[in-house]
This record gives sequence, C-alpha cells and structure tokens, in this order.
Amino acid sequence: MKIIDLSLPIDDTLKETHAATIDRITHSQGVEHFNWVLMSKQPNGQERFDKGERLVAPNEIPDAEMLSLEIVHSSVHMGSHVDAPFHYGSKSGCKPSKTIEDLPLEWCYGPGVLLDFSHLRYPNLITKDEVIKALKKINYTLRPMDIVLLRTDGDKDLGTPDYVNKYVGMTPEALTYILDQGIKMLGIDTIGLDRPCFEMFREFLDTRDGSLLWPCHFMGRKREYSHMERLGNLKAIPKPFGFKVSCLPVKVKNAGAGWSRVVAILE
Repeated sequence: MKIIDLSLPIDDTLKETHAATIDRITHSQGVEHFNWVLMSKQPNGQERFDKGERLVAPNEIPDAEMLSLEIVHSSVHMGSHVDAPFHYGSKSGCKPSKTIEDLPLEWCYGPGVLLDFSHLRYPNLITKDEVIKALKKINYTLRPMDIVLLRTDGDKDLGTPDYVNKYVGMTPEALTYILDQGIKMLGIDTIGLDRPCFEMFREFLDTRDGSLLWPCHFMGRKREYSHMERLGNLKAIPKPFGFKVSCLPVKVKNAGAGWSRVVAILE
C-alpha cells in the first residue's frame, strides 16, 4: 500500500486573507510555563509568579525540558480543509445545514478520481465542457460517491500573491454537472473553489449583482455537498482513478469547516 499526502499545513509564515499565528512554547520554555500553570491556579499565585517565585526548578525536570506546546490561532479555512454545507449557508435543500461535525464520514472516504486541468491558466475557469473533456480523456464515467480531485497545480504558487489572486476556479455549471453524477465530495488545489475572491468583490461592488459572489459555494444552499480546498501534490497521484481518498475532517464545534490530513491511498 502507498499513501500520498495531499495536504498543506497551517503555516503562520504565510500572509493571506486569513492569517494564522502559532504560539510556540519550546521544551526549555515549558518549565517556566509549567510554573505559571501551577501558580495561576493558587491564591495570589499570579502575583507571586510575577514577583519571581517558582514552584519547580528546571533541574527537577528530566533534561530540564517539558513537553512542547503549540497554540494555534487560525481560521478553519487555513491549510488543507473540508468545507461543510454550513459554510455555504444556514440551510441546504430547505433543511438545516450540516456542520463539520455532522458531516457523514461516508462522504470523506471513497474511490478517488483525478481530473487534470493543469493546462488551464488564470483567468480561465474549469467549465462543464472542460470537465467532460477531462473525463473523456481518462475514459471514465463518474459514479455516485466518487471523490473528485481537481488538479490545477495552483499549490505551486503557495506563499506568493498569485496563490491568493490568480488561480483557476470552477464555474457553477461545472459543479452542477459533477453533483448531478451523485458526487458528494470534491477537492481542489487552490485557495478556493470559486474564482479569485477579490475579483468577485470588485465585480459585485460595480454591479451589486449578488449572483457574482461565491456561486459554487452558494449552490450548497440548494444542493447538499462538501468540498476540500488548499490541497497539494495532486500531480503525485500516478493514475486518474483506481485509488482511494481519505479526507476525514477535524471536528470543530458548530463550525463550517475543519482541517484535514487528506491522502490518496493506492493498494
């Protein structure tokens, strides 16, 4: 069995729409943090800590090191993640939308299909015709519950302005065609499934036409589905089908998305 990592990390070095920060308490700093945790729970403990009193000395801890600790301050849309129907709106198909903790796990593990759109360049979009051509190229017919991966190679621009502003998105007509085949989960290797958001914003402000804003996302208010964003390394999958995809999301209470370690599995 071979497992291919298709995930990008939560990275606090990237300056993007939703920036992340990570507080990193090192092993050696952990001794001091341990003292603070213990003393902050005691009467006048914070005051005593601030004056320099300590309950534990470094030489009392093996190797003078505690456990490392990282505290992440991040949108659930940083790094590779799964968007649940709740992200798209409060209702999906006239029913309350599923949050990420409600997402059926059956949607998150199944046969994978890789569609190659790496020949497209911004401002081109993945259209219905492009989807049909990609399927014909690999001689494959989508089946209900396939997990469709859209390869644009957009992850190569990670960390650059182009990753945020110039990527290949999908048209709602293309998404409709895929959902009509019984698909519940798909994923893309860009920051978003729709076209670049700042482009949508400018056109909306010029026209006040709400249909220009996130049409693929908002489709989830009518058609219940889920999708992954910020995938990476799709080019490493050696065949267009005949593999499994696992994208089990982290359960975040009452949230519309969850981080996921997305992988392709080949037997």
